[in-house]
Amino acid sequence: QVQLVESGGGSVQAGGSLRLSCAASGYTYPSFCMAWFRQASGKEREGVAYITRYGTTRYADSVKGRFTISQDNAKNTLYLQMNSLKPEDTAMYYCATASGTICNMVPQTFPYWGQGTQVTVSS
Repeated sequence: QVQLVESGGGSVQAGGSLRLSCAASGYTYPSFCMAWFRQASGKEREGVAYITRYGTTRYADSVKGRFTISQDNAKNTLYLQMNSLKPEDTAMYYCATASGTICNMVPQTFPYWGQGTQVTVSS
């Protein structure tokens, strides 16, 4: 079955960097759409970035210019490079995949999710 396993989270100071990884298995990689979402305590899950099978990317305005989504098809792995981190980036980060023909940052589009990795940014 489809399995997504995130790693790379941790605690950093503001201005620091982290790289999240999402190892995918159980299906033919890459799927049509893979995305990163995050959910801060007490808030709704929000889209951070997505990448299509063809390499098209899109970012939430709040992370544009600071985060970069990429994937290594040979390793079946999705990445999120996060630079210039801010305290407001603190959240649980999830990767998700969808095999349909729609790619966006709407959680309902994605049937498959990882368990999440925590990112904490201190000021």
